[in-house]
Amino acid sequence: MPDQESELTVLERAENAAASAAIDPAMETPASASEESGGPVPISSEQANRSEFEQLKAERDQLLDRIARLQAEFENARKRAEREKIEFRDYATGSVVEQFLPVLDNFELALKSTASAEQLRSGVELIVKQMEEILRQMQVLPIPTVGAEFDPRVHEALGTVERDDIPDQHVAEEIRRGYRLRERLLRPALVRVASNPKQVSE
Repeated sequence: MPDQESELTVLERAENAAASAAIDPAMETPASASEESGGPVPISSEQANRSEFEQLKAERDQLLDRIARLQAEFENARKRAEREKIEFRDYATGSVVEQFLPVLDNFELALKSTASAEQLRSGVELIVKQMEEILRQMQVLPIPTVGAEFDPRVHEALGTVERDDIPDQHVAEEIRRGYRLRERLLRPALVRVASNPKQVSE
């Protein structure tokens, strides 16, 4: 009996050693697999998609931030230009009004005056000359009328009159004076045009 028990013990030890020496391929760890293959563990397609998504999202956020900044800068520039336009208009208007204030003062003095009609007329004539001088300094000049050839670009005809002392189709009378600012027409002159029978018959 002791010999049989010793044989069984020897067999059991051999089987245990064989079992411990055997390697189950299914039980390999990822680390051992990577060590045997000699390369890194491959990244899954899901991880690659997630990385690309995060990159695109970051680029989108940067573009949106840049658009917001540009829009804010444009809005600020628009408001600044509008404010400067208003300030320039107010400055220009103030400059013109300031020059005409003395004229208004003279008109008020004429209204308060108790002088004769002839003296009032002379005073008004001086005020008109004062206004014409201010306009001239501003380069606002009257359009030539009486004796000038009729020009529909600067004259507006209210009718014709027979005149043999004025060439045909020339301005005979001025009804309302016209003005231009440099080369820009502010308003046309209202005139009557001469019709010369002598020249028409010739």
